[in-house]
Amino acid sequence: MTADIRSNSAGLANDYSSLVMRAIPWIIVASVGAAAFYWDGLISLGAAWSRPEYSYGPLVPLITLYMTLLEIHRHPVKPDHGSRAVGIAVFVLALFVGLIGNLVEIPDIITYGFILYVGAFILLLAGTREGFRFWPGWLHLIFMLPLPSFIYLKISTHLQALSAEIGVGVIQLMGIPVLLDGTVIDLGEYKLLVAEACSGLRYLFPLFSFGWLMAVLYNGPNWHRVLIFLATIPVTILMNSFRVGMIGVLVNHFGIEHAEGFIHYFEGWVIFISCTVILYLIAWVLSRFFSFGRARPKYIIGMDYEGVLGPLKKFPAVKAGKAFIAASIVALFAGLAWQLTPSPAPASIERLPLGIFPMHVENWQGRATILDRNIERVLGADEYLLADYRNEDSDVNLLMTFYKSQTEGSGIHSPEICLPGGGWEVSKWEQKTINIGAGDNMKTMKVNRAVIQLGLQRQLVYFWFEQRGRQITNDFEAKFVSMWDTFAEGRSDGGLVRVVTPIAPGEDVERADDRLQTFLDGVVPMLSQYFPAIET
Repeated sequence: MTADIRSNSAGLANDYSSLVMRAIPWIIVASVGAAAFYWDGLISLGAAWSRPEYSYGPLVPLITLYMTLLEIHRHPVKPDHGSRAVGIAVFVLALFVGLIGNLVEIPDIITYGFILYVGAFILLLAGTREGFRFWPGWLHLIFMLPLPSFIYLKISTHLQALSAEIGVGVIQLMGIPVLLDGTVIDLGEYKLLVAEACSGLRYLFPLFSFGWLMAVLYNGPNWHRVLIFLATIPVTILMNSFRVGMIGVLVNHFGIEHAEGFIHYFEGWVIFISCTVILYLIAWVLSRFFSFGRARPKYIIGMDYEGVLGPLKKFPAVKAGKAFIAASIVALFAGLAWQLTPSPAPASIERLPLGIFPMHVENWQGRATILDRNIERVLGADEYLLADYRNEDSDVNLLMTFYKSQTEGSGIHSPEICLPGGGWEVSKWEQKTINIGAGDNMKTMKVNRAVIQLGLQRQLVYFWFEQRGRQITNDFEAKFVSMWDTFAEGRSDGGLVRVVTPIAPGEDVERADDRLQTFLDGVVPMLSQYFPAIET
């Protein structure tokens, strides 16, 4: 009798131990912890997926799941009872990156930490040797993340200009007279703006994901795979430019309706599908003509479906190791701790609104104006001032923008980005040290300087970023300074100051420099009232 009781107790203990060690309950625990700890980043990610250029985002995790199941189906995972040190290190790094993102209130950084978090639990569950087999699917998750806004704007602007130039070349090949003014295609009767939506990023981002999948599933050497993936960039640029050109041709012959509505979006889908076909043709050419003695595979792209869901049926029996369980518990407590930590009170900022900036600055008399509604929308500022100032014989245009926060997805729209899009040819941007004031009150500061030209018009431009008492000329530096001040001081407000003056025919540029610096002698001393410094 006693022996039976002991046997039953041992059996129950073994069943309980087996249940506790099952992976699924601990995956749920780790998922809850991730949702709590990376919440702001995940919410921001969902918002990004609602934008047209990232609308493919929800498909990326599904493709990653397919790639992972396919790898397990082809090569079942072998037990790995080795050290989980690498997985633990990645897990710690994931929490650290997520914490930094939470503290500086930048959702992009939080989502980078989340990607590391996923990789850490793969390594903790499967082990280092087996877990690293799944790096292609894990790395593929990067394609669901939006680019930081200041990087996105730079890339978009350059692609807009490139698409417009190549598109105009396509139109000219059709024998149609056309002029290019910045990103505006002038067909005479009609003018077409190559807007941000036509830059090609709406094709490039999803094609990156598709090109990665195709490269991973390609049956051939690794250098072929790299080439297939990298081919997504020129294929997208050329095909998008061809689309821009063909829209111009259709508008020239049949009217402006071919640049709008359903036809416009239908043309976009045709181009996207054409890009995927071209990528497959590149893979076929590489397999057919550049195998260099290798036997050509039966399938160029190994898209296996039969039995690919088999690993899911076996998954309930997968056991979780001690490191995986410990990490799940730590993640849950980290998420709960972060959610229960009270948010710091917003820093109090005493400042004057830009709307009351003086229209009389020394001997300059100003007149406030407004931006075009589309430009104002792209600028995205909480406040701005645009004013034309004039003295006896000179003109200066002043633009100041203010942002309450530069971390939560918003950011300053640099003139380096918007001026080329407006058709201005920009000389090389350079840093210039200027003197403000005179005598004991004189101070030096750096500005970005360039001479810009549109037709026969020439202008001199200065600009810099006002960052809580600092004058910064580099937008990357401004972003990182904002991150630090968010963490240290709870502030990421700031803005941009840009001044422009026309250069008269035959006038020396040095005289225009003197004019801007004289104007800034009166403006700069007042800026601290509108862009307050951090109190020390």
